[in-house]
Amino acid sequence: MLTLQAKVRKILGKKVKKLRKENLIPGVVYGHNLKTRAIEVDYKAFNGVFKEAGESSLLSLEIDQEKPVSVLVHGLAYDPLTSKIIHVDFYQVKVHEKLTTEVELEFTGEAPAVKNLGGILVTHLKSVKTECLPGDLIHQIEVDLSLLNNYGDEIKIKDLKVPEKIKILEEPEIIVVNVEEPRKEEEVVKEEVEVKEEAPITQTEAPVAGEGGVSQGKEKVQKTEEKKPSAEGKK
Repeated sequence: MLTLQAKVRKILGKKVKKLRKENLIPGVVYGHNLKTRAIEVDYKAFNGVFKEAGESSLLSLEIDQEKPVSVLVHGLAYDPLTSKIIHVDFYQVKVHEKLTTEVELEFTGEAPAVKNLGGILVTHLKSVKTECLPGDLIHQIEVDLSLLNNYGDEIKIKDLKVPEKIKILEEPEIIVVNVEEPRKEEEVVKEEVEVKEEAPITQTEAPVAGEGGVSQGKEKVQKTEEKKPSAEGKK
């Protein structure tokens, strides 16, 4: 189990900006029937531990000189401009209390249907929700792609191999990954033609020249000539 050092945080509210300038991450530790505690951790130290542990591995959190507690990273907040972590939530677990967490899927091997037949690998899930005791947590679940030999082959939740003490809280028939047959060029062309044929046809009437510019529509514009009085009429 990886260990992370922390300190009790005395700076609260908007003043935590000061901590971030000192490369510290404000955070909290909470748990079932436990009082929430404000803490702070070193940014570099947390980053190193989190990259290895992720959100599905237990950490040993040492707050000041107290006895270490087992925690999970249960929530992160990021700065929208810099993408730096600006807050972290730790969930303190109890040894005899089951917990629910997301476990990442690790895709291994190569699908023969892709390598030999040119199939398209379609991944539907990147993680699954699991339930187990803290001591039985695993960091990831392997998905063996070498089992996908032909077009249409698929791996479902029920096909995943996990230890007996871990329960996957997903529907057994949900597809994790499958291989689709590549579309033929003529099918793509046919679809494009069908789309064009189904597109609504709009008819526009030719513009008719009128006084002061162009007017739209079928309406005919008749020009009327005004008779100018002759020179004799002026007399």
